Amino acid sequence: MSSAFQTPPAQTQERLHGLDALRGGALLLGVVLHAAMSFIPAPIWIVADDHPSVWAAGLFFAIHLFRMATFFLIAGLFAHMMLGRRGVVAFVRDRAIRIAGPLVVFWAPVMAAIIAVLIWNAVRQAAGAPMGPPPPPPTYSWATIPLTHLWFLWVLMLFYAAALILRTPFAVLDRSGAWGRAVDRLTGFLATPWGAILLAAPLAIAVWREPVWVAFFGIPTPDHGLIPNLPALVGFGLAFGFGFLLDRRRDLLKQLEAWAPANLGLAVGAGVSLLMLAGGPAPSIVPLTDPVMKAMAAAALGVATFASAFAAVGLALRFASGHSRVRRYLADASYWIYIVHLPLVMAAQVLVQDWDMAWPVKLAVVVAGVMGVSVASYELLIRHSFMGRWLNGRRVPWRRPSPAHALAAAE
Repeated sequence: MSSAFQTPPAQTQERLHGLDALRGGALLLGVVLHAAMSFIPAPIWIVADDHPSVWAAGLFFAIHLFRMATFFLIAGLFAHMMLGRRGVVAFVRDRAIRIAGPLVVFWAPVMAAIIAVLIWNAVRQAAGAPMGPPPPPPTYSWATIPLTHLWFLWVLMLFYAAALILRTPFAVLDRSGAWGRAVDRLTGFLATPWGAILLAAPLAIAVWREPVWVAFFGIPTPDHGLIPNLPALVGFGLAFGFGFLLDRRRDLLKQLEAWAPANLGLAVGAGVSLLMLAGGPAPSIVPLTDPVMKAMAAAALGVATFASAFAAVGLALRFASGHSRVRRYLADASYWIYIVHLPLVMAAQVLVQDWDMAWPVKLAVVVAGVMGVSVASYELLIRHSFMGRWLNGRRVPWRRPSPAHALAAAE
């Protein structure tokens, strides 16, 4: 039986270093994105720095536009690859351990750390003045539980479940192989700038139908509740699904690489249009209400989202496909860094918010400090322990001196 959801055996052993690096880079850019939020000249973040800048808003906007769609595209490709290599049972076991497990284990400590930083910031802002009574503790339900920045783990689990559920009926339809060939042809068309425009349409419709949508924030982040908002399901789900099918046509990676300049130009044009429709460099956090303006912004968001994700994949394949120990190390470390980074970023923002320095310097201090602490903790606590096997699928043993070096040291 041939299926559009089975990986050809000849492709299963190739390691895609460029996409590995891009997946890690998308996670690490989360540190920069959250670090920049305290410098945005609008009340959107819990820490407001004394040196806001529209350039920080632009940096946030650019990263936020493409980062998670790119991540989910690669996640879909790697999910299909793992299914082809290991089968359904091993895939479910691996994803339960390495995706669901960290969400369950780390959500409470991360949430507690975030609350601790919030209290610390409130005390600092009070500067010794009497503080009012604390607000009543929130009540959470399945619709309001804050997933924090770990929301992507929950959404990944939903997409994995959807892929497994849909896989069986599609395989039945593909008994003759005709369905697989049709899907392959569709995937070939989608892996072009025209495909980015086609994929943009469902996302644009979902965003346009959203009652309250702030264009500056692009796809609304599904970080509250266990049912993601419709634009996030459509946008990230299409990216995941395209990546899932793309692994069937691994030859199309060369096509995406060739189309990277065109996709980049399309992404920049649509992204700039979206930024202007959202209010320009000075971010507006007022929802769009004019139907025509909202429709134009939604269309620009859809095109910019998929064109930028395609461009990122193509550029990564062109410039980062070779083996690099540094890129591989950072790709391995990125998962742990992303899990622990948010309370560290918030603490660093509280620490530097009153410093009389230019915002790029303070941003660099926050990012460098968080990365230093996170990488050190990864090296000392995660990489060489059972935690490394849990999060990354492998434990890297501590480097031991070769016999020649050991003999020289003994002499």
